Amino acid sequence: MSKRDYYDVLGVSKNATNDELKKAYRKMALKYHPDKNPDDKAAEDKFKEAAEAYEVLSDQNKRSRYDQFGHAGVGGAAGGGASHFSNIDDIFSAFGDIFGGHFGGFGGFGDAFGGRSSGGRRRVNRGSNLRVKVKLNLKEIATGVEKKIKLNKYVGCDSCHGSGAERGNSKSTCPTCHGRGQVTQVTNTFLGQMQTSSTCPQCGGDGEVITNKCNVCHGNGIVKGEEVVTFKIPAGVAEGMQLAISGKGNAAARGGIPGDLLVVIEEESHPDLIRDGNNLLYDLYVNFADAALGSSNDVPTVDGKARIKITPGTQGGRVLRLKGKGLPDVNGYGRGDILVNVNVWTPKDLSKEEKAILEKLKNSPNFKPSPSSKDKSYFDRMREFFS
Repeated sequence: MSKRDYYDVLGVSKNATNDELKKAYRKMALKYHPDKNPDDKAAEDKFKEAAEAYEVLSDQNKRSRYDQFGHAGVGGAAGGGASHFSNIDDIFSAFGDIFGGHFGGFGGFGDAFGGRSSGGRRRVNRGSNLRVKVKLNLKEIATGVEKKIKLNKYVGCDSCHGSGAERGNSKSTCPTCHGRGQVTQVTNTFLGQMQTSSTCPQCGGDGEVITNKCNVCHGNGIVKGEEVVTFKIPAGVAEGMQLAISGKGNAAARGGIPGDLLVVIEEESHPDLIRDGNNLLYDLYVNFADAALGSSNDVPTVDGKARIKITPGTQGGRVLRLKGKGLPDVNGYGRGDILVNVNVWTPKDLSKEEKAILEKLKNSPNFKPSPSSKDKSYFDRMREFFS
């Protein structure tokens, strides 16, 4: 099922400011929050959809890729989606700045709907992103392709199931922050008392301490390992385009949110065709006789060959178009063409017999240049083509 446009999801225009995005998301989050709509799967889906839309549009880089390439530019075509959220708590943790609360059990925002408040914000560990380059030839770009790669990365520890503790009950509430993940310090200034919060130095923001660390991962919850990742690349991608596969980066410490796999597209050069956007360019060389008498010639395409007709009297520099034989647009807006530039080959070495024949023909009236309005100059054709 195709995803809805992120701007439509939030009900904003494409030139919406960050404040407008935040206001629209806050409105939808309050409306569809699961505590306010218990056992309502449709409301929960809309809540997650709004969070995903806001996550992309509030990030300038992701928004730019989305505006240029649509969902494919932010991982929508890779099967994982652009969102990093695996559950509702993850959404709150990432968007705490909107609601002004802390989310160790929904925090201040949860209070509005009867949720419990921990009085502080516990850190959510997030794994780092991985970046890989994938080379594609023109045929793969034209049709789309599925790729499978083996990654050397951090994965969750099997021994402790990513918790970092040797046994399931080897964790306890941090005695310093009492599970909040943050400590508060009050200092006296000439303006009065000032209260500041910082990450708990004992638990590092987790809110818990491990009393018996795992012998395999030494309490980190992650180890070096390998994973084979399969993903689909949509048709029409271009050099330098980046796709994000959610959750396939490095695993996070102690059961946090894994990072993303960023796939950077590299284009392999074609021996005959040159890419220009969604169009493909090809230089066709014909001899003088074929240009004068007319001929049929084969032109390479991304998946084979196409036959093109050279009409009698074709001039060098004429551009012929093979409609729809180019590359598809990554957002589904049609397909490009193959533009064939006809070059009339002038022989560099002539035999005596060939010279004699041309000497007889060069003064023939039909051999004298007499361009008509149809025979536009190279500059006129280029000006017309790019206008």
